Amino acid sequence: MNILILIIDDDNDLRASMKLGLETAGFSVITADSAEYGAEVIKRIIVDAIVLDRMMGGSDGLTFLRNIRNANNQTPVIMLTAMDGTENTIDGLSVGANDYMTKPFSMRELKLRIDNITRPRLAEPQPQKMPDGISLENGEFVVYGNLLPLSVQEKAALSEMLSGAIAGVGAMTVKRLRSKLSLANLSNIDIIAVRGKGYKLVIRG
Repeated sequence: MNILILIIDDDNDLRASMKLGLETAGFSVITADSAEYGAEVIKRIIVDAIVLDRMMGGSDGLTFLRNIRNANNQTPVIMLTAMDGTENTIDGLSVGANDYMTKPFSMRELKLRIDNITRPRLAEPQPQKMPDGISLENGEFVVYGNLLPLSVQEKAALSEMLSGAIAGVGAMTVKRLRSKLSLANLSNIDIIAVRGKGYKLVIRG
């Protein structure tokens, strides 16, 4: 299963280095240069894990993590920091971090730690919840009581994405599917590209 990682770090060089290293290791990666932007990203995109810097300009990593846990977002988080020591580790774990790494660190270790925190979450398929307004009746998608007219390819792509998978489907099929979902007033659905993999369904809350 493809794993989508969000890196939140205000160090441009380190953020780019982590992105390259994790993509080389087979992960899909998106990045944010601040906690504020990271918070906007996870409102729109479901990620499998977050690599989070602790000390950043603006809102810090602890505040970001506390806020998402208070909102019942249980995405696994690895907190990165130059602040070592037991008390700092306890600070990170106590607000909901799944793991805590001090800088500098090796990419190999970061990859292994991501594997460890995502393995329980991804051990079984994680189906998407069915978006409000859409249902599956007799093998056909129905929106607010009306049949959603989909081609065979569009129906297969939507079914795959609703299962939680990244669909390896053509851009034109996705364009048509987006248009039909929009015309059906399913404004809570978005389809995003995962570079080199395909397309993923995102359901906004």
